[in-house]
Amino acid sequence: MPTYRSGLDFALESDKNDVLASYRNQFHMPKDSNGNQLIYMTGNSLGLQPKLTKAYIEQELEDWANLGVEGHTDAKNPWLPYHEFLTESMAGVVGAKPIEVIVMNTLTVNLHLMMVSFYKPTKTRYKILIESDAFPSDKYAVESQLRHHGFDDTDGLILWKPRKGEELLRYEDLEVILKREGDAIALIMIGGVNYYTGQYFDLKRITELGHKYGCTVGFDCAHGAGNVKLNLHDSGADFAVWCTYKYLNSGPGSLAGCFVHERHAHRKDLNRFTGWWSHNKQTRFNMRDPFDQLPGAEGWQLSNPPILSMAAIRASLDIFHEVGIEKLVEKSKRLTGYFQFLLKELGEDVIRIITPENPEERGCQLSIQVVNADKTLHNRLTEAGVISDWRAPDVIRCAPVPLYNSFEDVYNLVERLKGILK
Repeated sequence: MPTYRSGLDFALESDKNDVLASYRNQFHMPKDSNGNQLIYMTGNSLGLQPKLTKAYIEQELEDWANLGVEGHTDAKNPWLPYHEFLTESMAGVVGAKPIEVIVMNTLTVNLHLMMVSFYKPTKTRYKILIESDAFPSDKYAVESQLRHHGFDDTDGLILWKPRKGEELLRYEDLEVILKREGDAIALIMIGGVNYYTGQYFDLKRITELGHKYGCTVGFDCAHGAGNVKLNLHDSGADFAVWCTYKYLNSGPGSLAGCFVHERHAHRKDLNRFTGWWSHNKQTRFNMRDPFDQLPGAEGWQLSNPPILSMAAIRASLDIFHEVGIEKLVEKSKRLTGYFQFLLKELGEDVIRIITPENPEERGCQLSIQVVNADKTLHNRLTEAGVISDWRAPDVIRCAPVPLYNSFEDVYNLVERLKGILK
């Protein structure tokens, strides 16, 4: 375990010794109306813009202006295969094989497409298990799938809940649910990192447990991709989905990612919605041929993708490819550990961290509860130049992102919080 010390000197020394410190300069840092740099701690909601992004998008705008439709084949980065430029780097970020990964659509659209293929209810096995405090969009999506198939969304939804007086989920309780109802559960769909508590689940453990009872297993990795080592291939999960605008810094509402395990790569028996971009690339433009499905995750595509959004994703992924997820996670553990250390100095009678203390069970987000505080505290923190994230009823989420946050950021955040509490 790293050793931390109080005082600004330790933060400055840590930044000086940080091999990734220079990457901060590759991002646009938000400023207040007076030009003062803000302390940005919401990469778990929207990542900052890489300075590379503008040039990447402008290249495509220039090729569109100069080439028109010929840009599909003649652009500097031809548009027809553009999604392929992202695959290898994205696979590296999420711990997958290139055949298992595709960038397409948006997060909940991809989740529905995956459930079209992997949620196969019968009269006796139709239930869906999610965590009780899943991200709302996930809950709405699975409820609508239950209704779509003619099932009651109350009876058909099973919630993995924390114990009374606790926030974090226990695997023992998941095992109890599966022993009791495993034969009735068609799909387990868990958020890989819970958006509220920041708890990072053991994907492999959950997958093996689900498969033991004959369940299909998928994950929403929106808060995990670019934040933790997901190791999706090794987890054995059937599928996973994630957005790219949080830790992957691709811009608001940008395209999402999708993982389908390679054991499903050549399966043509899986039900799916299809479009011309999931058709054989060699004959796609013959236009009148019978559907010929692409293997792997590419076979779940529908339409030709928005190139400008993909250009922004490519800019960010080039940084991730250069740094490597291992180095990012290594710094993340030190940075978040330092944040935890400083918060604990305030005393648990003042601040309570609901995120797991074990660095292996979390990413860079810490979710904190301040005793007897409401959203007013968050508002005052914002006025003090700290951009954090409020989640009802009483949690402030802060994410020191290793690509662009510094130890000095963390120190200054806690100092400003101290000032407000006094």
